[in-house]
Amino acid sequence: MKTLIPNRIPLVWITQCLLLVSALFAGGCKEDTVEPTLYGAVEGVVIDGATNLPLANVSITTNPATSSYTTDAAGKFSIPDVPVGELAVTARKADYRQEVANVYINENQTLPVSLTLSKAATSNSRPNLPSKPRPTDGATAQPVELTLRWKVSDPDKVDSVLYSDVTLFESNSTDRRQLLTNSTDSSVVATGLKFNTTYYWQVTVRDKAGELVRGDVWSFRTREVPDNAFLYVRQTGSNTDIYSSDATGGNLVRLTNSPFVEASPRLSPLLDKVAYTSNASGQYRLYTMNRDGSDQRLISPLPVEGYNNFGVAYCWSPDGAQLLFANNDKLWRINRDGSGLVLLATAPSGRNFRECDWNGQINRIVVQTVGASIYDSEIYLLDANGTNLTQLVGNLPGRLDSPSFNLLGNKVMYTRDLSSYVDPTGRQLDAQIFVQNLDGTGVTSLSALQGTGGAGGKPVGTNDVYPRFSGNGAKVVFVNVSNVNQSVPEVWQMDLTGSNRARLFQNATQPDAK
Repeated sequence: MKTLIPNRIPLVWITQCLLLVSALFAGGCKEDTVEPTLYGAVEGVVIDGATNLPLANVSITTNPATSSYTTDAAGKFSIPDVPVGELAVTARKADYRQEVANVYINENQTLPVSLTLSKAATSNSRPNLPSKPRPTDGATAQPVELTLRWKVSDPDKVDSVLYSDVTLFESNSTDRRQLLTNSTDSSVVATGLKFNTTYYWQVTVRDKAGELVRGDVWSFRTREVPDNAFLYVRQTGSNTDIYSSDATGGNLVRLTNSPFVEASPRLSPLLDKVAYTSNASGQYRLYTMNRDGSDQRLISPLPVEGYNNFGVAYCWSPDGAQLLFANNDKLWRINRDGSGLVLLATAPSGRNFRECDWNGQINRIVVQTVGASIYDSEIYLLDANGTNLTQLVGNLPGRLDSPSFNLLGNKVMYTRDLSSYVDPTGRQLDAQIFVQNLDGTGVTSLSALQGTGGAGGKPVGTNDVYPRFSGNGAKVVFVNVSNVNQSVPEVWQMDLTGSNRARLFQNATQPDAK
């Protein structure tokens, strides 16, 4: 019998098969790795390149695409959940050139984006140059408050609305005042100008497309400082300021304008400066300024204060080179530039100096002193060097105030309340203006004078106060006011005899006249 032997399979084939099977099983068990998507965000704003104002209703798209967005009224947009990576943000709006911002978004980052759109090229024309200035270019003698006017136009009929900026500056100054900005007006009021000064002004015009033109520089010159004869104080709100005017109230010039109290103006004998007091430092001190209100300067290092003295106790020297002022019981002299402070005199014991005057004809000073009460008042004479203090008017019943010399220096004027009323507020009921000789004789009331038919004289129930001789010595200016507290004062004028009383200004007090 023949024995059958099976065919032998080569070993190399078996090995290859096993490797293939292993590979198949191994491939069937392998897992694929999937990376997570990361996100950030965009916060943006779109502005107009010509006006720098935000643009609303701008279409915002991105690449890679996210969604479509539109800017709000503030020109802002927000794109949340933006995949990390590069992003192109495109802004589109009709009549504007589109803008693209290429940014890179990081994980959990809110990226700020700003896009500026410029107007697309059109046939828009620039506005015409501003024209027809008023006042005319080079005009002179202009008021210190005036309206500037001009004409604007545009070649494009669609540009019916034009916007103007107006800049004003004075000669020899780098300061610029912006009187008008982005306004459709063609006029503006210029205030606070200086007298006798050249001003320049320029108008810039812009159309709705943002095209602008700068006009020519025009000029005008303000008028000379008016030679006003009167100074006085007027209530302005809760404070007082100093004004000047002519006898009719015309040529009115406001010399001070501050939140403080300015008071007691006195024109220099040289007619170049006005002295006054102000509580700007917290206490009343002495200042000077030019007659147009410029160059205001602090003069006194010490307050002009004391018993019932709130900035009223001072006067000029006859030559206008110095000033006297009272600080409590001391009378001081100082140069008009604030130098050379000298103690001139000391008041009698228990008394303070108050109002004063200095006459050049006799070179003597008249001064009031007061005790603790305003009703305890006396008037003294002393020499210009502060010596020879001599009582002129003793402590009479009733309040005594405001001594001053006439032009020749042979008479003294003052006020006295004949009612003998005493009140903690210093109120008066029947204050009259008196004049007398230096030897005490010839005492006469100018307020009590009655002319033919009962004309003239002070009205019953009123006070005549703050009298001053005019600079030429021909008139007396003073205040008449009702004796009811908080009444509105008025400035009046009369002859040296007390006749021809005439009201000059309402809401006015503490007058002075050249």
